[in-house]
Amino acid sequence: MSHVSQLSVFIIAVNEVDRIGRTIEAVRPLTDDLVVIDSGSTDGTQELAARLGARVIHNAWPGYGEQKRFGEEQCRHAWLLNVDADEVVPPDLADEIASLFARGEPEADAYRIRIAEIFPGEGAPHPLGFALAPVRLYRHDKGRYSRSPVHDRVDLVPGSRVRRLKGTIHHFSVRSIGDQLAKLNNYTDALVEDLDARGERVSTLRLVLEFPANFIKAYVGRRHAVRGIYGFMTAMNFAFYRYLRVAKHVERRLAERARKEGRL
Repeated sequence: MSHVSQLSVFIIAVNEVDRIGRTIEAVRPLTDDLVVIDSGSTDGTQELAARLGARVIHNAWPGYGEQKRFGEEQCRHAWLLNVDADEVVPPDLADEIASLFARGEPEADAYRIRIAEIFPGEGAPHPLGFALAPVRLYRHDKGRYSRSPVHDRVDLVPGSRVRRLKGTIHHFSVRSIGDQLAKLNNYTDALVEDLDARGERVSTLRLVLEFPANFIKAYVGRRHAVRGIYGFMTAMNFAFYRYLRVAKHVERRLAERARKEGRL
């Protein structure tokens, strides 16, 4: 496979030395402009990425959307492909992306790509597993990542032509149940900050409803039930993370009320 001359690939990362190698190796044949935006790794992520041919740039963590916007700005080509450090573009998808450019400019302005989780012990995405399909391949002048500190979505120019690719990105999001829970715990802090910044107020009733509702959402709605015991455990983690977001939000309101009343 020869490089796609119009395509840059960018990846945001921090402490991903155990996963980013296969991510880079999978997309390296697609581009002559592979950029890794590192926000302060201490495990050798930067050195590994550079050794594998990436252009590594440090940028202190500003939030998900802003970090990806920074990554966009470092890219040299008109077309951008974004993958995360725990994702792998399999050969069939890489070939599909390359074929879009084989005769020049792709027909659409942006492409949605299915992203499917692969849990520990699984060799491939489960055929019945849940998957999202966000925009990940797009023209730089037709879309930019949102500035949201907690959500990483591409906002497209109105009227942009959007298609969906057939291939699937493999998402190795779970190192272990404990690591996933620690990551989600940290993420809830950012979610609470975002709620406050937008002036939103979550009802305390959701303290009761959030866990059971989101367990059902994950286990049934997102089909974790078909993934065996690991699916049950990850559904529990998802439900607890959603509950924790509400609990921290309510806790912050209670502390603020206590300060105003002079009890703190």
